[in-house]
Amino acid sequence: MRIRWLGWAGVELEARGHSVVIDLLGRPEGVLAGTPLSAPLPAVVPPRTAGDVIAGLCTHLHRDHTDATALAGALAPGGRVLHPASFGGDDHENLWTLTADRELDEHGLPRHPMQPWETTTVGPFTVAAVPAVDALGDPQVSWAVEAGGKRVLHLGDSMFHGYWWRAAHRFGPFDAVLTPVNGPTVCFPHCQPPSPYPASLDAGQAAVATRLLGAKVAVPIHYDGFHIDGFYETRPDELSRFLEATATEGYEVAALRQGEDITL
Repeated sequence: MRIRWLGWAGVELEARGHSVVIDLLGRPEGVLAGTPLSAPLPAVVPPRTAGDVIAGLCTHLHRDHTDATALAGALAPGGRVLHPASFGGDDHENLWTLTADRELDEHGLPRHPMQPWETTTVGPFTVAAVPAVDALGDPQVSWAVEAGGKRVLHLGDSMFHGYWWRAAHRFGPFDAVLTPVNGPTVCFPHCQPPSPYPASLDAGQAAVATRLLGAKVAVPIHYDGFHIDGFYETRPDELSRFLEATATEGYEVAALRQGEDITL
């Protein structure tokens, strides 16, 4: 299996002549465009197999992880989008998922909402939706993907939680874990009062989560992104902090440049 980091949380996986993408991003107008919270999106590169991708996996329906326009351009005819099933609730609860959900419908993309622990097959890939925890309480999964005897786990932008051991037991051992490392703190109008804890794994938490998952290789993602004063705040040197946190761990770290790949 070949893993290519596309920037932010975007990843392209290739195996046996087929490919899937996870959290593909390509939208030029930025995060929350047209609102006071608007910010430029992180730099990304397109997938090498654009137009031939057999499935687009979305860890959650936030627009920096679910980009319907980018998915429509990348998917092959008949390709489908996999994403976590809805929790239900009203528009206030679902404020951050409504736009991405609507855009997927507007592009007419075939969709497969997946339940926690559900497994499906797409071409040579076996894909499982591993429960994860979202900072805003929105549905989120990590994607366990196996092909050709190699197994990877993509953690999206999950917070630290207690599903690590179950994930390792059910779908491991993992040859690679793709983990967020930026650990932002967030303060959004519909989630008040705000939490002071990291909204996704920070460097130290990511180092521990990778260890608990028993990974052979850690691939840092979800860093060098955006910063919105007062709303989505990150610290500098996110990658350096992760490399320092993993210096004494027993697994390898593959810090890829955007567009760079490794083969398992």
